Amino acid sequence: MLKEFKNFILTGNVIDFAVAVILAGAVGLVVNGFVADIIMPIVGHFAGGVDFADLKLILDEAVVGADGAIAKPENAIRWGAWINTIVNLLIVGFVMFLIVKAYNKTKTPPAPAAPAGPTAEELLAEIRDALKK
Repeated sequence: MLKEFKNFILTGNVIDFAVAVILAGAVGLVVNGFVADIIMPIVGHFAGGVDFADLKLILDEAVVGADGAIAKPENAIRWGAWINTIVNLLIVGFVMFLIVKAYNKTKTPPAPAAPAGPTAEELLAEIRDALKK
């Protein structure tokens, strides 16, 4: 039973899947940093110096106590962070597309198809010729 379990666990597809999950997490972190630290500041610069992460629609203002402590935090729709997430998704999708495309190029081409056998007419002609002899 244990031997069968080891064979199941060590099959190529399970290992490939595990590697893909780990790489996807790493690529996601790298791309998230790329979007947050490089792409969005550039987009914000061309959009008039706007930081998209700070864009929000405030529903309820924060309530600050007399001592300066926040008694009730603000309630806001952070649509700028959502824009950052969409850009992040697009870039992750594009990077994953490139990785899969490169992986598919490394696969070996399919083996050529086996040569086709004789057609029915050819077989009948051979039988006819054999019967004539």
